[in-house]
Amino acid sequence: MKLGGSRMVGAATGEEREGGGIRDDFRRFADFVPLMMWRCDAAGQAIHHNECWLEFTGRSLEEELGQGWRQGLHPDDFARHAALVDEAFAARKPFTVEFRLRRHDGAYRWLLDTARPLVEDGAFAGYIGSCFDITDRKHAEEHAEAALAEKETLLAEIYHRVRNNLQVMVSLIGLYGRAAPEPCRGSFDALGQRVRAIALVQQHLHEAPHIASIDLKDYLHRLASGLGQLRRAGRIGVTVEGRGTSIVEPRIANALGMIVAEIVAECLDATAETVACTIAITLEAPPGAPVQLAIVSGETTAIARPGVPKLGPRLIAAYAAQAEIAVRGEATKADPLLLQLPEPRTQGRA
Repeated sequence: MKLGGSRMVGAATGEEREGGGIRDDFRRFADFVPLMMWRCDAAGQAIHHNECWLEFTGRSLEEELGQGWRQGLHPDDFARHAALVDEAFAARKPFTVEFRLRRHDGAYRWLLDTARPLVEDGAFAGYIGSCFDITDRKHAEEHAEAALAEKETLLAEIYHRVRNNLQVMVSLIGLYGRAAPEPCRGSFDALGQRVRAIALVQQHLHEAPHIASIDLKDYLHRLASGLGQLRRAGRIGVTVEGRGTSIVEPRIANALGMIVAEIVAECLDATAETVACTIAITLEAPPGAPVQLAIVSGETTAIARPGVPKLGPRLIAAYAAQAEIAVRGEATKADPLLLQLPEPRTQGRA
């Protein structure tokens, strides 16, 4: 069952097809096995295909011998199949390859071919292999890829709509804030800053390499950098450290982004303009255990901004509840904010 290179030519085989070439016991075994089997000689010429193979192709054994079987190989798979098998022959090593073969009804089916080299009397004698029909698996993979692409497109469209709406909200808040009485303007300013932070969270979600499954550490690093430039640039420092890598779904990443943005906003609201605001995030993602985050705000000189309510704890609790994140603590050095993510959703769960 050799394929490419110099071994492709010559349909004749150097072995006898009766007696010593292929023993009767091998033939009986191969024809009894309910899966497609083949054997080739040291030159890569097919010297046997079992009954299951012949039933699949609808061709006679004589038609399949030598390089005849390759007439059913899908044209798009010729070069790839030949290169892989040539390499295996040269190294006398086992190989596994996927290719499409024409069935007796004319339909091409995906086969998973696994082969091992044969050694007889100390000499290389060719290969023996077996094939499984994996067409259903390949179609399922294609459907999954299409569904993921569709989900990515939908999420991107949602992001653009959300971003546009948030921009309108920021403009409206600014207009109302400028028209509001002086004592109320601080609250409007704080609200506008939070809406900008929400927009930034959505932006970094959208910019993730795979929006449907987000690398949490990478996402938090990018978000932290953006938050550092959003307000009081140069006086905000957000660090992300820890062990392990966690892949989360958008709802989890969104909630965590909102929580981090709120902690940054609270720190800025509670410190003077000349004071640096620092936030430390530690991510722990041990294998087989829930992901945990610890967040500490480094605010030191607290100030009171007139007319600005302190809503951070309630907002953080609400964001966490939306994503089923367990939360406790106050984000201080003495009492860090501890977040435990839910276990990943599995099929069958709501």
